[in-house]
Amino acid sequence: MEAPKRMVQIWMLILGAVIIYSDDHIFILRTFSESVTAEEAKQLRDEVREMFYHAFDGYMEHAFPHDELKPLSCEGEDTLGGYALTLIDSLDTLALLGDRERFTDSVEWIGKNLRFDINKTVSVFETTIRILGGLLSAHLIASDYNTGMRVPSYDGELLDLAEDLARRMLPAFDTPTGIPFGSVNLIHGVDENESKITSTAGGGTLTLEFGMLSRLTNDPIFEQVTKNAVMGIWARRSKINLVGAHIDVFSGEWTQKDAGIGTSIDSFYEYLLKAYLLFGDEEYIFIFQEAYRAAMHYLYNDPWYVEVNMNSAALVWPLFNSLQAFWPGLQVLAGDIEPAIRTHAAFFSVWKRYGFTPEGFNLATLSVQRGQKSYPLRPELIESTYWLYKATQDPRYLDAGRDMLASLQYGARCTCGYCHISDVEFHIQEDHMESFFLAETVKYLWLLFDLGAGPDNLIENGPYKYIFSTEGHLLPMTPQISLVREHCLYFGAYCRSSNLRLETNISGIAKKPGETNHSKTYSCPGPTCSLSRFTPQSSPAISGLVKGYCPGLTHGQRFGIKYAASADANLQDKSPTQRPADVVQSHSLVLVSNHNADQVDHVKHQDSSVEGSVVAQGEEKQQGKLIELFEGR
Repeated sequence: MEAPKRMVQIWMLILGAVIIYSDDHIFILRTFSESVTAEEAKQLRDEVREMFYHAFDGYMEHAFPHDELKPLSCEGEDTLGGYALTLIDSLDTLALLGDRERFTDSVEWIGKNLRFDINKTVSVFETTIRILGGLLSAHLIASDYNTGMRVPSYDGELLDLAEDLARRMLPAFDTPTGIPFGSVNLIHGVDENESKITSTAGGGTLTLEFGMLSRLTNDPIFEQVTKNAVMGIWARRSKINLVGAHIDVFSGEWTQKDAGIGTSIDSFYEYLLKAYLLFGDEEYIFIFQEAYRAAMHYLYNDPWYVEVNMNSAALVWPLFNSLQAFWPGLQVLAGDIEPAIRTHAAFFSVWKRYGFTPEGFNLATLSVQRGQKSYPLRPELIESTYWLYKATQDPRYLDAGRDMLASLQYGARCTCGYCHISDVEFHIQEDHMESFFLAETVKYLWLLFDLGAGPDNLIENGPYKYIFSTEGHLLPMTPQISLVREHCLYFGAYCRSSNLRLETNISGIAKKPGETNHSKTYSCPGPTCSLSRFTPQSSPAISGLVKGYCPGLTHGQRFGIKYAASADANLQDKSPTQRPADVVQSHSLVLVSNHNADQVDHVKHQDSSVEGSVVAQGEEKQQGKLIELFEGR
């Protein structure tokens, strides 16, 4: 009887059923609730908005400018560096909610008051994902009219702060392996007694923020050091393509050889895929495909994931830990939907059983792991729920969101904010609220119900696609960030100022008095056109069109796009200086289907924030042709 009973327990737990045992009979009771309607989704979205402001206002009134709020005692505490952590982490959530006034006030305060020349030793990982990511995301929103949240008084202060902070963390990367120390002092660098042991996630989850900073500042050092760290970790993988949890940054020896998708490793996988999606660097997708294939082969015990020895694949822990809950969302981004659905159902069954997900749930005993009973307001399961609803439009995920919202409202809400749950079995509240509650947990919950109500937000209706950082910060896929490796020939392209030459063409079109005939062409003489922030400094009073001209179009060959010659081939082949002065070129890029073009392997990007199917089960092929239309007079 025991074996059948255990199997029934496992599957009914996943299905969310209530089980009653009586002698040799098993009674299964299941309750159903009505699915969330569009109208109810609007109400739930508004409830989440109120949830955000209850916590945010509590922080601003009782804790600011300390790092985080103690929501029971209504006090502040410094947990990272003492520089208004929760405010910085919340900036893009304010923008997402359309709160122009508070977003503007917050950006202006940070620009005037925040400084990093302080004698504090901080976590490289946490400072990067929370502070650096928050500053960069807010900078890109505040400086861009297209977002609808442009701050008129803003003049790049957050970007300057981000660059200053990143430079203060660079000494951490000065190791023989390239893998950074876990902590660094913002004035003195790495302490001589600093531990040489760091986590895989800590060393491999820095590429998005540092890479974006390189593109915005035109300084490659930030991207280089973080890519070196990833390569340093991957070079020390096992023969079966698994990585351990902790590594010595000097010797490169693994000090903890447990491989998994949760604690200490989780976001290493996440940033491999997202770095490719955001930057187009193919090395990341090659690594991700190998790492993902190994994880699904050795760690996946349908529908759960376990921890194994990285060398032998011998089982170490039959444990679900709450950080694993990000994985179904990552699988959606990778296009592997079916296992994501099954795993999410299993993970959500744990939430329904306790009202929250404990830090550890033992799959052998089907009980909370001893010493891992807390729920620190983590967002990972809500994040995966959002991605699965976005991908499938299945109302069950709105229903799951409603259940999770109810748990937070009735179990975690307290005087000035939302409390950690120190014991999920008895719902005991603890006097602490992590900044990621406002940066991620509330954000993903709000986005979920906004999708259900009919999306009306910056992410779904804005000018760009967005990649979410592991802290939930919005990183836009603008040309300046995502096309840095692409060869280009179009109006408005960015060229490195160091390789720039200025040419002036007199078009002869403007005949009326007062009109200008000057079209200024900024061309990169090298083989590539690097997209970086550029503002022409010379002749500011002269108006005109600024464009980048760069020869070579190999990016199209790599990604299945073919560049066709224009109708006037002779005109196109001439260099800008050889073209007639009475011609104004107008460039528009049109992507059309071309079934006769040569097939080129590539990764297909979908039209939404779900960025494409890139798992190793099979890369899709697509043919296309990019036509440049030249109009002249």
